[in-house]
Amino acid sequence: MNEYAAPGVPEAEAEAEALPAEASGPKPFAHVNAVNAGQYRRIMSAFVVAKRRFTVHLRPEDVRDYLVDSGATAPDLETVVDALGRLQAWGNLRSDPDTSRVSTIEEFHRARYLFQLTREGEAAEDALAAYEEALGRRGALQAAALGDIVVQLRALVELAAVPDPDAARVHLSLDQLTSRFTDLADNAQAFMSSLQRTIDLRDAEVDAFLAYKDRLIEYLERFIKDLVATGAEIAGLVIALQELGVERLLDIAASRVSADAAPGEDADGPNREFVRQRLLWADRWVGFRGWFLSEPGRASQASLLRTQARAAVPRLLAVVSTLNDRRAGRSDRSADFRTLALWFAQAPDDASLHRLWRSAFGLHSSRHLTIDAETLDARQTSPVRPTTSWTAAPPITISPRLRETGHYERRGKPNNVIDRSERKRFLAERAAVEAAQTAAARETLAAKVGASCRLSDLGALEPQEFGLFLRLLGDALSAKTPGKGTVETTTSDGSLAVSLHQLDGDQIAEIYTDAGVFRGPDQLLRITDLSVSRSEAV
Repeated sequence: MNEYAAPGVPEAEAEAEALPAEASGPKPFAHVNAVNAGQYRRIMSAFVVAKRRFTVHLRPEDVRDYLVDSGATAPDLETVVDALGRLQAWGNLRSDPDTSRVSTIEEFHRARYLFQLTREGEAAEDALAAYEEALGRRGALQAAALGDIVVQLRALVELAAVPDPDAARVHLSLDQLTSRFTDLADNAQAFMSSLQRTIDLRDAEVDAFLAYKDRLIEYLERFIKDLVATGAEIAGLVIALQELGVERLLDIAASRVSADAAPGEDADGPNREFVRQRLLWADRWVGFRGWFLSEPGRASQASLLRTQARAAVPRLLAVVSTLNDRRAGRSDRSADFRTLALWFAQAPDDASLHRLWRSAFGLHSSRHLTIDAETLDARQTSPVRPTTSWTAAPPITISPRLRETGHYERRGKPNNVIDRSERKRFLAERAAVEAAQTAAARETLAAKVGASCRLSDLGALEPQEFGLFLRLLGDALSAKTPGKGTVETTTSDGSLAVSLHQLDGDQIAEIYTDAGVFRGPDQLLRITDLSVSRSEAV
């Protein structure tokens, strides 16, 4: 019997598990698929915790005490020693003679060892921890990361305004911006991809689900509010940084990184490294800019994230509706299938089963083949029973074209390619006209409002102006919280700032449009064109 064989493990299997590392090389992941994998993983966690506490060596007694303290069912000391021996054979652990507690000759000749992690074992534990963390990662919508991004962008704007900025500060700000943004994007992607699985709680208790639903909706609303407010500020800072010349900052960062590259045999190595780093920083900036700034025909990732977060609320309500239907006793598809399964189980014979199958699912024999008139006449004269084997039944004559091509009719030549360039040009011109009308409506509405204006003083509005007014009013009202008389918000593209102040009294404002009269409580409105303010500041 092998000296490392565990109780209950066959001898051949124990010998295979205890194969020395020198014979076949380290196998630090072998314990994951071993018979007692759970026990090996708990023992390795004892060494990971000990290393985190700056403890190098562990005795078998220390490992057993850790298993007891962690709440696991601790094996006897002999089993722990056997497991440590196998882990040493796989290359996860290394043993050294333990002579610190020797007081007699007998104890000296008795085998005592101190165990510690090897480089292979530590690397395997780090890999397993990263794997488990990735599987268990739910992601999060990090509102705090938006504030950190604003701080770094402000610092970059200040550096871009200086003729000769400090290279270390530029590189550090860009590096921290990249790190924080990467964390934000990865967590948001993980959260939104798992959101549907998270809210699919049809088997949960109703009260527990309703409590979870309230917390999730509050979480989504808070992030959406921060994303609308902070995202507009980030968009403005990105535009300002573009105007000040972000390429110069990217050149500085690429030069600083390429300067630390190790020398090689290629004389053109430093220049090549600079080009590589410059392309890398340019790609990062393009991705960052596309996350917060929309372009014609492509919405920003922040806008898409906001849309997905808002769409999660109807999905939650759909789950609530399903739970209410079940509580009211209404039938759903799963209940229908369970009833149908009961009918199948209670069918008296095979003929009844086939009739039930055809009635429930409408699946009959093949009816997509067409046969000629002579075959039909022959079948009517001499019918063939359905139970006849196809090898004994007379053949069915079908069209040769159907057998060769799978179609009855001859296929004609393909349709001519339609030239849609004229329609594309028409759509582009129409989009340009609409953009010009929207810009004109923005200028006109801002001029009418001025510093501040009552809604009742707006008078009549053109269709484009009224549509823009409704969007601004909707953004302001959606950002308004109960008990707050004044609300200030910014449009998603960061071009307009809107302030709405509730007035005392019950006065009703009327705005005349081509579609009718718009009525509502009179409030004080202020619209600020941020694009003009930024251009004047520059």
